[in-house]
Amino acid sequence: MKISAQQRANLLGHQGAVYALERGPEPGMIFSGGADKMITAWDLLSGGNLPFLARLPSPVYSLCYVPEKNLLIAGTSSGAVHLIDLSKKEEVKILRHHTAQVFDIRYSSVHGRFYTLGGDGTMAVCSIESLSAIRLLKLSSSKLRQMDMDLGQTELAIACGDGDIHILDAFTLQEKYRFNGHEFSANAVRFHPNGKTLLTGGKDAFLKSWNRENQYAPMKAIPAHNFAIYRILFSPDGLLFATASRDKTLKIWNASDLSFLLRLDKETYSGHVNSVNTLIWTDSLVSAGDDRSLLVWEIKD
Repeated sequence: MKISAQQRANLLGHQGAVYALERGPEPGMIFSGGADKMITAWDLLSGGNLPFLARLPSPVYSLCYVPEKNLLIAGTSSGAVHLIDLSKKEEVKILRHHTAQVFDIRYSSVHGRFYTLGGDGTMAVCSIESLSAIRLLKLSSSKLRQMDMDLGQTELAIACGDGDIHILDAFTLQEKYRFNGHEFSANAVRFHPNGKTLLTGGKDAFLKSWNRENQYAPMKAIPAHNFAIYRILFSPDGLLFATASRDKTLKIWNASDLSFLLRLDKETYSGHVNSVNTLIWTDSLVSAGDDRSLLVWEIKD
């Protein structure tokens, strides 16, 4: 497979590192949040800002949009989780279940829950109806960095700062499997659209695959980057996936065999000049990081 990439836009506006990207309620709309404590809305079709801006008391580490409620959930460095009603354009609640950074937030429409992961090793499971905690699970003495739910919404995978990967039953929240995935820290986790494989990335710069049909037995271990991997994200059609790294690059891979296809860097593609922290892939792939910019990419085969 051969692909090409072209940078379509460089979106500027944040005054600090960008840590979070999330899709918005309209086609082509995304949200971003970062060290400047701001949440900004962008129109990828026009390449400009939209009239939505929120300032929170602490840097924004994670964002999650809930379409059924038109609700934007923001996790911060202080451990607070802010719930913003986009229809009313007001904050409706603040949750304080964590004592450290909220690194990731995910929503499940099947279970009617949203999940927040903390640097305190705790996962908070919250009802989308009551906007309050159902359970608090202490999973690790290390940071909980990232989570993903499979397409059937039957399992949760959680990457931890001690290098372990936890697999939970999405219905009972009981731990089904736990295994060491990476040296130092496991930072990124993503279920493959094929339903058979889990991908993880770590501080050790390795991209690894695990066999879901054989109790998450190890499959491939690929030295994918020069420094830590922070994100793994599949294209909407599931044919490609991207990885984002502290080495200032993002890479594009073939989803069918995990083969490397393209490296997007500063020298060749006018890419990022600092760590790439996060990704979102709608019609276009968007990357963001410590250089304060959001880069919009067109990936074509």
